[in-house]
Order: sequence, then C-alpha cells, then structure tokens
Amino acid sequence: MESRGQQEPGSGGSSVMCQLVSPEGDHLGTALYLPQNVGPPQLQEIVNHLLHNEDKLPYAFYIGDEELSVQLGAYMQQKNANVEVTLRIVYQSQAVFRIRPVNRCSATIAGHTEAVLAVSFSPDGRCLASGSGDTTVRFWDLSTQTPLFTCKGHKNWVLCIAWSPDRSHLVSGSKSGELILWDPKTGKQLGTPLMGHRKWITAVSWEPVHLQAPCRRFVSASKDGDARIWDITTRKCIIALTGHTNSVTCVKWGGDGLIYTGSEDCSIKVWETSQGKLVKTLQGHGHWVNSLALSTEYVLRTGAYDHTGKTYSTADEMKEAALARYKKMRGNAPERLVSGSDDFTMFLWEPTISKQPKARMTGHQKLVNHVYFSPDGQWLASASFDKSVKLWNGITGKFVAAFRGHVADVYQISWSADSRLLLSGSKDSTLKVWDIRTHKLKQDLPGHADEVYAVDWSPDGEKVASGGKDRVLKLWMN
Repeated sequence: MESRGQQEPGSGGSSVMCQLVSPEGDHLGTALYLPQNVGPPQLQEIVNHLLHNEDKLPYAFYIGDEELSVQLGAYMQQKNANVEVTLRIVYQSQAVFRIRPVNRCSATIAGHTEAVLAVSFSPDGRCLASGSGDTTVRFWDLSTQTPLFTCKGHKNWVLCIAWSPDRSHLVSGSKSGELILWDPKTGKQLGTPLMGHRKWITAVSWEPVHLQAPCRRFVSASKDGDARIWDITTRKCIIALTGHTNSVTCVKWGGDGLIYTGSEDCSIKVWETSQGKLVKTLQGHGHWVNSLALSTEYVLRTGAYDHTGKTYSTADEMKEAALARYKKMRGNAPERLVSGSDDFTMFLWEPTISKQPKARMTGHQKLVNHVYFSPDGQWLASASFDKSVKLWNGITGKFVAAFRGHVADVYQISWSADSRLLLSGSKDSTLKVWDIRTHKLKQDLPGHADEVYAVDWSPDGEKVASGGKDRVLKLWMN
C-alpha cells in the first residue's frame, strides 16, 4: 500500500502507514497513518482506545519477531525500511503485574534422604510439595521454610506429584505403580493406595476446576501403556484409556474436557472423558513423545487463584471464577497443544480443529525433554539434552530465540506468572533465569551440589523451588 502521507524529504514530518494486528492475525481496524515520533506508549493508547478497554492495559508491540522499543521513525531508520510499505505491528497484552527475577537462595532444606524428583507449588502458591527417591512425599511450610509433613506410604520412588486445582488434594505416583492421595492440611493419606497400573506412573493430571468443583477426577499415565481416570470420592478407576501400544509418557486434561496422552509409540491420542472413547490420534513424530503442554495450562493448574491472592468460600464461587479466567485466557482461539519428542522436533497442534499439525518446530540437536507454554499462551519454551532452551511463538510455532548458557542437559523449565521470565534447571547443577524480552540470561543461580531434576516457579511469583540429586530442596527469592 502506498504511503501517501509521506511528505517531501527533509521536511521531517513524514508518517508511517501501520496495520495493528492481534497475535492471532486479526486486523485491529484499518491501517493508520502514524507520525514517526509514535512509540510503544502512544501505541498502547491507540490499542486501548480501539479495543474499548475501560481499564488501560499494558501491551508489547512486535514487528516480525522483534519487539518495538523505539519510535517508528527510529525503527524505520535502523532497518532502512521502505516507508511505502505498510508496517505490520502485532500487539500482545502483557500481565498487569510484574514479577521480579529470583536472585538468591533463601533456604536450603534438608530432609529427603534420596534425590528429589518432583517439586510443585499449590495453585495459590502458599504451599510446596516434593516427591523423592526416598519413597516419601513432603509438604513444606513456606513462611518458616521448614518441613511441614513427611508422608510415608509408597513402597518405591515417588516419580510424580500433582495438586488438584482447588488445592484440596495432592496425588503422588510411584515406581511401583500405585497412586496415593494426600490431604495437604494434615499430611495424612486419604484411604488406601489406588491400584490398577501394572508398571510405574509417569504423569498425573487433574480435571480442571471450571469443569467440576470440588475436584473429583484425575487421570494417570503409566509405563504399562494405559491411562486411567480415577474418582477420588469412590476411590476407583472409572475409565481405562487403552489403545497405546507402548508406555504412556505424559498426560494432560484439557480445558474443553478432552484428555491428551503422549506415548513411546510415537503417537498422541485424544480422548473424551464421559466414556473414555478415542476421539482422534495425532501422528507425525518419528520417535517417542516425551512431553505435552497446553496453551491454557497455567489457568488450568491455578484454577480460580491468581496474583491477587483472593480466596473463595464455596466450590461454586471457585468454579465460576476459574471459568471466567479460562474463558478470558483462551479468547476465541482453540486450545493449542505442543508435543516434544526424542526425534529432536516439536509439533504444534489445534486438536479440536485438525489432526494435522499447525507447525513443525525443528532446531534442537538432541531429544526435546520438556515443553511449556507461558501463562499468557503467547510463548512456548522447550528444554533439550542439547544443553539449550529455545523460545517459540506460542501461536504460530515460529522460532524466536535460543538460550544458551547451560553446559549439560536441560531437564525442566518453568515460567513466571507474568510470562516475562523463564526458569531452567539442568544436569550442570545450576538454575538459570532468562529474560523473554531481551532473550538474555537474567540470573545465574548456582548452589546445588549435583544435577537439578525439578524446578517450579510459584503462581504468586514470589518464590522458586528446585530439587535434585543432592537430596536438598532449595527455595529462591527476589
């Protein structure tokens, strides 16, 4: 499109034709002539005005994959850009609150007598649980930074733990294949272990609280090739999801009520949850599927809880708040799924729309161990045994940046609640915090004596927890 607003060279007043676009690619109004002295603050005003936002919201602006941090004129000059061409500016909403990067270890808590294999903050960020090779689950008091309860009941390594999104239960799965339900308020085991799997438990995921409150059902995945849906009130397996021909490595219960399982048979299966019927099979990976992530995962995990610390008196109130958060986060777009594999690649899917992947993401030199969407769904991070963490556009799957700094395999990643910072834990015994805007290392956190297996950033943004081979749990603060 021609820029007719351009004036004579040297008159210093030329304008730039700009088209504002949502992250999904929808045009926000028609193209506008904007003066060259317009920068991000003025663009924020324009977007808030065009979207009729009553409360002014913060936005970041991207041209291509680069954030616009200067005035349009300066950008055009830097890039030697053609003023005759319409500039496409993508606006992305930012969290209203800001989280500061953690920069110091505030506590090193001993207690576990074997490697710490899993750490997880409760949905409201007020409690922390860990699972270990010593067969125990432990709850930790975050205000005093001391052990709260040591939960014994498993006969073998505790491989995975998961909080219910209403924070009333924690479930743990072990190498022996049993699942145990715990009461976080007392540390007591609720009933007898849930038995049914023939081999070890690889992953657990709860039904979102906006679909049912209080939380009653969760799904477990196992090395035995099955996934099972359990009802905690009847304490029974109500549905067995059978169909994979090899170990089920990961499972996610989506916001639309579908369950996604990834397997060593190289496929991802999508299940409905009333009868456990197979809806579709997603194929494309040439090797084991190691990790799955949903674009809505953060709001599914935290349910009704957000950074404001609001509490709820009834299950209905909680369900309503969780549904509002889910709808707001999802917008009009379908829930997206990403899969990471031993074949060094990832696929981005929109399973409710198509069996074909939306994007294939390549670039890792070794297996992709962990994938995770940012809380706002705009970004996607992947951790690999090639020592790198990579950042991708969470909507298109386009590569954005590689974070290099670890000197060994990267095991796990976690996001800050405002989607501005990313945390990684590695075999090299360090944690690292990465800045999403600058694509640079923000903080190096050495301190563990050995490999870091598990990391989590609390939903309230205040704390990071890490655990690993050195048997200690570390808490990090800003």
